Amino acid sequence: MSRFKYLFIGLLILFIQNSCDRDDGNNPDKTVVINEFMAVNSITAADQDGEYDDWIELYNLTNEEIDLTGYYLTDSKKNLTKWKFPSGTTITAEGYLIVWADTDTMQQGLHTNYKLSSLGERVILLSPEVEILDKVEYDVQTSELAYARVPNGTGDFVWQTATFGYKND
Repeated sequence: MSRFKYLFIGLLILFIQNSCDRDDGNNPDKTVVINEFMAVNSITAADQDGEYDDWIELYNLTNEEIDLTGYYLTDSKKNLTKWKFPSGTTITAEGYLIVWADTDTMQQGLHTNYKLSSLGERVILLSPEVEILDKVEYDVQTSELAYARVPNGTGDFVWQTATFGYKND
């Protein structure tokens, strides 16, 4: 491989890594946030098929419905467009939306093409323009404990009993 290709690839990797650091999770202009998630779920919340999968809860901070068509969720700094919300996906005003992180993309509902790691990683929400809207990094997760914003929608993340689809306070 030529030096130019190595340089180009290196710059591309640097750009992608830096783009993941554009948001520190404290942006006051947010409309939709990652509100809670669970990477080790075996009895807490079942999907529509009765399966206990990893899940991510989003929360709409506004008093208007928001169309999430074309938005992305990922767990990878290198693949920011890993899973795209399907056309017609909305989140109600001051409402919650559950996304199952389980690789079962053929099931009804919102199911990502990846699972969350119980050993720790990140969850990133991106706009259709691939701008980071929210991100959360976490360490090893304990079984049946959720990582949730307290106060609901705006606070720091804490480990707590899941409030799946409800206010975290």
